[in-house]
Amino acid sequence: MLTTQQLIDIEQLQKECETHDHLQLKLNWEMLRKRESDQLDFFHYENGELVAFLGLYAFGSTVEVCGMVKPSERRKGHFHQLFQQGMEKIKQNEYKKILLNAPAGSDAAKVFLYKQGAEYAFSEHQMEWQEKPLEETDGIILRQATLEDYEKRVRLSVTAFGVDEEDARAMESQVFVDNTAMLMIDVKEGTVGKIRVSREEGQAWIYGFSILPEHQGKGIGRKVLRRVIKEQSSAGYSIHLEVETKNDHALRLYESVGFKVVHAQDYYKYQLG
Repeated sequence: MLTTQQLIDIEQLQKECETHDHLQLKLNWEMLRKRESDQLDFFHYENGELVAFLGLYAFGSTVEVCGMVKPSERRKGHFHQLFQQGMEKIKQNEYKKILLNAPAGSDAAKVFLYKQGAEYAFSEHQMEWQEKPLEETDGIILRQATLEDYEKRVRLSVTAFGVDEEDARAMESQVFVDNTAMLMIDVKEGTVGKIRVSREEGQAWIYGFSILPEHQGKGIGRKVLRRVIKEQSSAGYSIHLEVETKNDHALRLYESVGFKVVHAQDYYKYQLG
């Protein structure tokens, strides 16, 4: 697992990079804080200060890669060195699909990724809820997921996100930290969906929100979002989520309850040579 000092160093470097570059990095803090080993994170220190970092985030057979370099330490080869170490680890672990992540507004990241031969794959919008009145919700129950919900969660990941079953089983086997709630969505017909809410430093993030295809188009998703928004905003949290830019249906749903796009992340496919 990562040490407290390493997590502090990563956070400080992230803030410095985001302030300097006027963008938002995606470092998957939920995963960083529950690392079971430090074998997926790579650090470069100069005089006791973290100046470059690269993290690998595995989702079944897919691995996402994200990193950063202190503005004054760029163009010195630090990140290229970490990138090579990360790719070697990916080769050892035999991940099938590699996605390199970079903020859409980072021209430097684009140049680096194209130099590596990476190919643009898709983008995600990062959205934040803007306060607005919401109707009351009824007819749905949000309850904590249990072991008995495992197969349903796998089915939801496969049918709603197009994830293959092996990856879905790996993803749904993850144990989340205390500040994360895995919730199942029940209606009178039974369990029809799931949603995960993670709270960190005044922010609530929505992940893995999915409704079974046969129950979509009935207004269930909108009710769930209203319920989650009301609960989290009442508790003092700002509310955030990510959605793939080409998912027009989801984008319209989120916008209808008050979410606005604030940042974008680009993803690139990468093949090991």
